[in-house]
Amino acid sequence: MILWDTILLRPYVFAFLLVYLIGCTTQFGLKRTLLFCVTGYLLAWISEFSSIHTGFPYGWYYYIEHTKGQELWVFGVPFMDSLSYVFLIYASYSLAIFILSPLTISNRLLYVLETRTIRKSWHATLLATVLFVYLDIIIDPVALQGYRWFLGQIYGYQETGVYFGIPLSNFGGWFVVGFLMVALFQGIDHWLHQNRIKDFYLYPSWRFLIGPGLYFGIVLFNLFITFFIGEYLMGWAGIFIYVLSSFLLYTQTRMKLASSPPAEAFDDNRRDFPEARLLK
Repeated sequence: MILWDTILLRPYVFAFLLVYLIGCTTQFGLKRTLLFCVTGYLLAWISEFSSIHTGFPYGWYYYIEHTKGQELWVFGVPFMDSLSYVFLIYASYSLAIFILSPLTISNRLLYVLETRTIRKSWHATLLATVLFVYLDIIIDPVALQGYRWFLGQIYGYQETGVYFGIPLSNFGGWFVVGFLMVALFQGIDHWLHQNRIKDFYLYPSWRFLIGPGLYFGIVLFNLFITFFIGEYLMGWAGIFIYVLSSFLLYTQTRMKLASSPPAEAFDDNRRDFPEARLLK
């Protein structure tokens, strides 16, 4: 079966997808998770199909179908490639909410006092989009070297780009598509809430760390592959790019936890998510 062959060929992609299914369900709900998995995939696939035929939005590139028959392809686009956008967006959006929300610790457990206002804000949309593009700064250069590791050479650019072979148009495309996909996720979340459509949730105490953990797990995985294939300059460039942002995130988190959030933050969180019972 071609789908099973795809899973066996790309186990790391489906491991990340499994983390998405668990993490997104715990924070946003099962219906939101499944709806975005389908609609997010379709939007990502459309963007890739468009770019290989028209050059928009990523610029002109092409897929090399040497794994056709070994894994699932959808009209010239690898299934796993478009599917990856779904968990990349979730990880970026979840990390954006983590950054924008008040934090507190109760019974040695970390709580993110998110609200629906924060979830649907333009700040969250833009920050998640930027975080999404930051992932591509690490992912695309090493993916272009796929013939040197187990990804395989699945795509290439018609003209060599300025950033380790990647054209700047690619990052512009990721920003546009990332913005649309984050807005799509926010729209699904808001629409289900406004129409009072019940969802199924899980509430483990560590649910707020899954999305950010997935984000940095993807970064570390790609940096590991980069050094593994001997691309040291590319690897150190990626590390330097993430050192400052990671340090700022660490410092901001420590500062938030050092001061108690205002009472309004707890009230707003309980009002928007009474079923979560974050704090007793």
